[in-house]
Amino acid sequence: MKRIIYAIVVLLLVSSCKKGSKPGGTTVPVIPASDTSLQKMLPFKFGGAVNINLLRTNTKYADVAKHEYNSITAENAMKFGALHPQENTYNWTDADYLVNFAQTNGAKRVHGHTLIWHQSLPSWVTNYSGDSAAFENIMKTHIQTVVTRFKGKVTSWDVVNEAFEDSGVLRNSIWRQKLGDDYIARCFQYANQADPDAILFYNDYGHEYSSAKRTAITNMITDFKNRGIPIHGTGMQFHMTVTQSDANISTAINAAAATGLKVHIAELDIRLNNDKVQGLTFTTAMATQQAAKYGYVVKTFNAIPAAQKYGITTWNVGDADSWVPGWLGAPDWPLPFDAVYKRKPAYYSIINAVK
Repeated sequence: MKRIIYAIVVLLLVSSCKKGSKPGGTTVPVIPASDTSLQKMLPFKFGGAVNINLLRTNTKYADVAKHEYNSITAENAMKFGALHPQENTYNWTDADYLVNFAQTNGAKRVHGHTLIWHQSLPSWVTNYSGDSAAFENIMKTHIQTVVTRFKGKVTSWDVVNEAFEDSGVLRNSIWRQKLGDDYIARCFQYANQADPDAILFYNDYGHEYSSAKRTAITNMITDFKNRGIPIHGTGMQFHMTVTQSDANISTAINAAAATGLKVHIAELDIRLNNDKVQGLTFTTAMATQQAAKYGYVVKTFNAIPAAQKYGITTWNVGDADSWVPGWLGAPDWPLPFDAVYKRKPAYYSIINAVK
């Protein structure tokens, strides 16, 4: 009897949410059957960047990762500071847990994030007083130790993360200060030496709002291809506001695809409270606006050549897990699952966008 009642409820929901338009032209998401999942319904990989502690301790969180995703990224567990806290010490516990979780729950793809970044560095690196050759050895040894550890288990890597400023100039990070402008190319070479089968990405934010940064990244990719530097993909973070224009989103995705490399929307979230309004509450209108923006991102991504669609990854799982409210200092709801891991309109919009 319970199954019959549940089936009736699902049918009523579907019939009441058929795709159409509200006044003002806003599309209402269709609600698919209850047994759908993102990994089943999308023609490309879809995943989340996960918190290992929540993966271990929060059953609902882990269930979403198991049921919905076929690609997993470590939110923090594979960053330099987490993996390599002391010069001669590596801590593999959390990263190994993630890889084992992926292997035992449907052989999910693991995307490694990130080998070299100007943040999340341990003090032994930032305070290192050796010469450039010694610093080069730190970079090379870290990259190759990590990539070798996960060879055959981690399919792809964000080799270098956020090396450009919004202005398009190279960020004056500790890596650039110690090793010069071409350190990025050597990072890719070192990673490729450690695992020739790994798919190597350059990852950055701002593609959707900074033409200067986008052009700088494209020029770097062109230079690498001309020099035979092994780069296979571009990662677009897409931490964006719901008011970001569709035109800018299209320009960013199509520019990335024009490089001929694989494209990964690698850290997607769509925030609603960019004005940092304290006490703001999540409304149906906000949910609908967010759903439309998620749908546009997915539809535009899905239109690029199939061989270049590496996938879409949201930055964490549910709204309560997101970095955005802490960064804003105000409430926000940037992800397709709510604070208790229920599917939001954005979830259904993602699925409808590929139909």
